[in-house]
Amino acid sequence: MPGTYVLAVAFDEAATIEVGALGERAFDPGIYAYVGSAFGPGGFSRVDRHRELAAGERDARHWHIDYVLGHPTASLAAVVKFPEMDVECALASSLPGDPVSEFGASDCDCEAHLLRAPDRETLLSAARDERERLG
Repeated sequence: MPGTYVLAVAFDEAATIEVGALGERAFDPGIYAYVGSAFGPGGFSRVDRHRELAAGERDARHWHIDYVLGHPTASLAAVVKFPEMDVECALASSLPGDPVSEFGASDCDCEAHLLRAPDRETLLSAARDERERLG
């Protein structure tokens, strides 16, 4: 099934990560929201791929978020799916948090598709509210 998704990524401690062509990026401890889309072959199997990478079961890095999920200080805390909804840019601009400039938005005009969220529950509540509002 295709759609859009939000990954809640947790950092237990500060980290500096080399993120492909973006270069080094600093991440403070806390929760980050990554908004992605899965409209290609396999649909939401992309989310499974992200889970595998975060668990250390996969090494290949294709997208900016792969570099984060593959880092030992990051973990995948939660996923919110938006089945059949093409709302990636709308979510990136409506979820609470501070954009991580240029991250995950190389194919659109958004400032970023990664946000430093206030906390896990605020993020997940806002994502679920948006799913209901947009659905």
